[in-house]
Amino acid sequence: MPDTQLEQLLPPQGRLCPSESDTRQAAQDLVAALSGRAAVISLEGPLGAGKTCFVKGLAEALDCDPAGVSSPTFSLIHEYSGGRHPLVHMDLYRLESPAELETLGIDDLLAEAHLAAIEWGDKFLDRLPPGTLRLSFSIEGGQRRIRLIR
Repeated sequence: MPDTQLEQLLPPQGRLCPSESDTRQAAQDLVAALSGRAAVISLEGPLGAGKTCFVKGLAEALDCDPAGVSSPTFSLIHEYSGGRHPLVHMDLYRLESPAELETLGIDDLLAEAHLAAIEWGDKFLDRLPPGTLRLSFSIEGGQRRIRLIR
């Protein structure tokens, strides 16, 4: 995706999302901008900053059931199908070593996924594929802010 398109979606100051629906809309806008291209997205930020809510928006944009989206903190991986493209949702929060990624088969999952959203992907940046979109989530004044990490 061209940098100008990303900057429109996520300007340098970030995109302010006052509500959960705004956070989901940001994800839907990203999927629309991808125009059917495959992508790996690293979702980075503190607990409660809107990462899973963003994944619900990704699911909605792909016509997967967003009601089935939940944080895979304990299962580590959720796969959502039934939409236009499958969505793989990973949470690396509890992982402590690259060896645990091997056990999960992360390389195969990322190679096969059309769209992959990885919460806490910043814990293992060296294992993410080139071209991974890195998004930073924060809470500022009770609102979420999503920034593109360059």
